[in-house]
Amino acid sequence: MNRQRLQLLGVSCMMIAAKYEEICSPKVEEFCYVTDDTYSKEQMLEMESSVLNFLKFEMTAPTTRCFLRRFITVAQQTCEVPLMQLEYLADYLAELSLIEYDMLKHTPSLIAASAAFLAKYILLPSEKPWNSMLRHYTGYQESELRECVKGLHLLYCNGYHNSPSITAIREKYSEHKFKFVAKKYCPPSIPVEVFHN
Repeated sequence: MNRQRLQLLGVSCMMIAAKYEEICSPKVEEFCYVTDDTYSKEQMLEMESSVLNFLKFEMTAPTTRCFLRRFITVAQQTCEVPLMQLEYLADYLAELSLIEYDMLKHTPSLIAASAAFLAKYILLPSEKPWNSMLRHYTGYQESELRECVKGLHLLYCNGYHNSPSITAIREKYSEHKFKFVAKKYCPPSIPVEVFHN
């Protein structure tokens, strides 16, 4: 990068970050003003385009939450539980996975699918938690979820020795606002049959 254009690069990156993070991001003209009008609006937009193209527009990695929204929407179509309970319970399970080092070996999509699976199982233990629709939209078979579901189940049931972090999350999801999902009965084990296609 040419040294004279370093400020243009920095300000353009700030403009991209503001557009990405802020609800009401500053206008291009405001970023030009910050540079004491050293650069024109056209130069700013051109640099913005160059930066985004260099990054191939890959500005974030998908998280468990991104996948969970879609999976819960699909799961709710085939699940008759009170409104929001499935979503909150899956959110709770996914949040528990964030603070457990052992869960890092699983991809965000696998954790999201496993959270949806386990949430359905906890809320409706007499029904099979997975179906062809969930297989299609998640891309996972029941058998592929087994290890991750068991890890989430262990976190949900006993919180790996009730660490302070898990206790804080449990308290949050024990509130009325979250439909008391952290207080739902946790079956001591998950039958092997639920993991068969």
